Amino acid sequence: MDLDHDACYRAVKLRDARFDGRFFTAVKTTGIYCRPVCPARTPQSRNVRFFPTAAAAQEAGFRPCLRCRPETAPDMAAWRGTSNTVSRGLALIELGALDNGSVDRLAERLGLGERQLRRLFRQHLGASPLGVAQTRRILLAKQLIHETYLPMTEIAFASGFGSIRRFNEAFLALFGRSPGALRRLAGPEVAATDHGEFSLLLRYQPPYDWPAMLDFLAKRAIAGVESVADNAYCRTLALDRVQGRICVRPAAGNALRASIRIAKLAALPNIIARLRRQFDLAADPLSIAAHLRSDPVLAPLLKQRPGLRVPGAWDGFELAIRAVLGQQITVAAAIRLAGRLVATYGQPLAQPEHALTHVFPTPAALAQADLAALGMPRSRATTLNGVAAAALRNPDLFGANCDLDEAIARLRSIPGVGEWTAQYIALRQLREPDAFPAADVGLMRALADDRGQRPTAAELLLRAEPWRPWRAYAAQHLWASGG
Repeated sequence: MDLDHDACYRAVKLRDARFDGRFFTAVKTTGIYCRPVCPARTPQSRNVRFFPTAAAAQEAGFRPCLRCRPETAPDMAAWRGTSNTVSRGLALIELGALDNGSVDRLAERLGLGERQLRRLFRQHLGASPLGVAQTRRILLAKQLIHETYLPMTEIAFASGFGSIRRFNEAFLALFGRSPGALRRLAGPEVAATDHGEFSLLLRYQPPYDWPAMLDFLAKRAIAGVESVADNAYCRTLALDRVQGRICVRPAAGNALRASIRIAKLAALPNIIARLRRQFDLAADPLSIAAHLRSDPVLAPLLKQRPGLRVPGAWDGFELAIRAVLGQQITVAAAIRLAGRLVATYGQPLAQPEHALTHVFPTPAALAQADLAALGMPRSRATTLNGVAAAALRNPDLFGANCDLDEAIARLRSIPGVGEWTAQYIALRQLREPDAFPAADVGLMRALADDRGQRPTAAELLLRAEPWRPWRAYAAQHLWASGG
């Protein structure tokens, strides 16, 4: 990825927050790399280099600035460049694909060779897949050191290091000091492995329409699994048979604060990746708006709701079940059915907390269940059984490891899953920015003419062609408009 030196330097001189997360400045005389908003004195132009990612700067031998803390920059790596393959690879790395796996296996999951994957990462991110994974571990560990009271041992495993020795060696090599020497908080350590709770900040590039996000999630909250109250979204979770709970609320400084309670700290990178995807924190709202505002229908909607995001999903299987339940019925009716499903087949929470009582059912619990007894058509119950069986056969069924067309075809191969359902899953779970459920009644209603005449699905697809590659965001604005 090419970065214009003069343009980047102007942004650094102005400390322009719009470029935070878009590139990093490395100072050759100090060996340190910074965010564009770093408050330190601006170095001379001849003494700086610019990198598209923190991983690229670290691979070039620079260490993170202790003042501007690059780990607190908005994580926008997936939005750089033009490679969808790189974006999908980053998503898998965030979910732990290289914690216990190899680059060769990652390339295989993405359907290409290892050398080609390395070339694409180098081209678009300026770093290797392993370099990206290692930088994410270090920066997550550094964030936990600064923002939590977790013991260093727990931070090491929570950030993905396989041993305390490697954790200490990485910090000594990069910062020239032990991890404990970087801690600035003064207070007693609180061990999360004793079911303690801790919180950390998840940054984003502003603007961010939190009220719209919360309203969307509130209308779809499943009783027992989710709750929305006091300007916060809370839900239960189960990862590797370990139960937990998360709550997300807005925080100062262009961030959301995630409060997390789980005994297995090794699941933390997975939890953070899921939250970033669910709340669409890697989006670049300025670039999206610049592309879509040329449409006369979308322009006033973008002005009315700047920073509107596409709500993601916590879990792909859960979203697929939700989508099938919602076929041809209202959102409210679908959520009532989902509540019955959870109460009957969900695992009770070992430590219930107010409205949170269950975790969502597993594929194994639903594959052979008589779901028609919950009050739905037999055909829909059969489709739900089929989705569960398909998820058991292919654990990567809802993973971001193929392009949009292939993902849609894979999902539609499940009996009872049509185009609308497949596109909706791709939009919210696979985080495909160009997914577009053209047969959606709400989208057709939003684009009706003055006589109330709605476009057909084929006409809507043609109408949406100029919105590529951000059709998912155009759809979200049309839904939010009340269509």
